[in-house]
Amino acid sequence: MVQAPARAAAVPESTYGNRRHEETAAREQFANALDRTLARGGTVVVPSFAVDRTEVVLHQLAELRRAGRLPSSVPVHVDSPMALATLRIHQDAFAERAPELRPEVLARGEAAISPEPFRPVRSLAESMRLEESRLPSILVSASGMATGGRVVHHLHRLLPDPRNTVVVVGYAAAGTRARDLVDGARVLKMYGGYVPVRAEIVNVPAFSAHADAAEIVDWLRPAPAPSATYLVHGEPEGSQALRDRIDRELGWTAVVPRSGERVLVR
Repeated sequence: MVQAPARAAAVPESTYGNRRHEETAAREQFANALDRTLARGGTVVVPSFAVDRTEVVLHQLAELRRAGRLPSSVPVHVDSPMALATLRIHQDAFAERAPELRPEVLARGEAAISPEPFRPVRSLAESMRLEESRLPSILVSASGMATGGRVVHHLHRLLPDPRNTVVVVGYAAAGTRARDLVDGARVLKMYGGYVPVRAEIVNVPAFSAHADAAEIVDWLRPAPAPSATYLVHGEPEGSQALRDRIDRELGWTAVVPRSGERVLVR
């Protein structure tokens, strides 16, 4: 008798297991936040992960430049050594016409991620000098959850001024400054003291690189049913919601493992 091969297990993430990304609405929300802030003479600071998220933000800013929504007189600063190193890889890919780039993106060249152009901020001294500027501007700086990096000293300066805006463009985990801002914190602790939050806070999670619930289920749907689906990388509510959806729509055995639990994944 021939034994049937054992079915493999699936281990998808569940970061946005209870959410749906509305990308068109998110792009308009982002653009509107810029419009409001620049009209009142403020600065938009975007805490952004150095890898992938910065490129997404710059791509969107480049689109707004082309559409006339972002005036050419408004500078865009990128203040993160790691983000600049990552951007260099993307720029090299355009120069080499890498086959991984989609044709419509390749046709634009570096302009696809360069809002005429962005201004790289490399040294710490350059980063500190941004504090001297009083002109409306856009500042993209790591880290995305505002737990460290140069963005912290920018937030320390910009949060008390109601003319400014902080745009959170990705997943913000519980216990991080970005999550506190999204949840409506009125003060943040930085450098041993407390800073009042008077700036406008805008949450645009659809810019995240993580898939939403529908995208995860659609990605799983064509696959053969696994022995079990273990949902990881998510908060309890999102993981449980996705577990229920996989059970309901796919009929698969889905599990949210307990912290520290061990299972045999074949």
